[in-house]
Amino acid sequence: MFFHRKELMFPVKVGTPNARFGQFLLEQFGGATGELTASLQYWVQSFHVQDAGIRDMLQDIAIEEFSHLEMVGRMIELHCQGPKRQAAEQSTLFAIRGIGPHFLDSQGQAWTAAYINEGGNVVRDLRANIASEAGARQTYEALINACDDAGTKEALTFLLTREISHTQMFMQALHSMGKLDEPMFGTVQPDETVDLYFNLSRNGALDRRGAWNQEPTFRYVDDPSPQGQVPAEVVNPDDEKMATPGGQGAKAKAASTTR
Repeated sequence: MFFHRKELMFPVKVGTPNARFGQFLLEQFGGATGELTASLQYWVQSFHVQDAGIRDMLQDIAIEEFSHLEMVGRMIELHCQGPKRQAAEQSTLFAIRGIGPHFLDSQGQAWTAAYINEGGNVVRDLRANIASEAGARQTYEALINACDDAGTKEALTFLLTREISHTQMFMQALHSMGKLDEPMFGTVQPDETVDLYFNLSRNGALDRRGAWNQEPTFRYVDDPSPQGQVPAEVVNPDDEKMATPGGQGAKAKAASTTR
């Protein structure tokens, strides 16, 4: 059961409407990093989380993301109104779909459930959520930098800030499980190569060493050798038999000529 309060979560005020910027805002309505994606992603993830506290957190954040979607939708509407409405009607996306928010990104690509990143494992999902919040924060920063309207920038800054807050929540949830900086999760144990670092972009003095390839966490393999074998030749009876000098096709042709 859901209840909806008609007041927005944060004030949305647009002093100077700009339909072109309204089209940019579609990125956070129907785009890959948008609020619809986040709200559905976190809500669906909550269904398979056993920990009641983490499940409650995911549902609270999911509903907040719906509130953010409402804010973005209202901003889009306001940027398509006012004395410059004609400009909105001349915009490619709004001219075709009409004024207001749509489930499209800023380039007109329709929203798809393929944007949602969830996988039935709480550690995997929380880590995916951190990446999702980073993507949303990057988009909001780009929108703020492209905006000249003070009221819009204030609302966008609030939304950007909440992405940082959610990231911290997800990180703390992982920390409570001892999984914030623990790469292992799941039930299948890794093999003995888990601590090997292969230097596969070799260039002598230009090779770099750091915490990501040094002891005690990693064993550095400077000149790795393949441990497998050369794959067997492909056998495909439906493939075309091309005549090559000395090849099977050439031998078959020579045999037919001597008969």
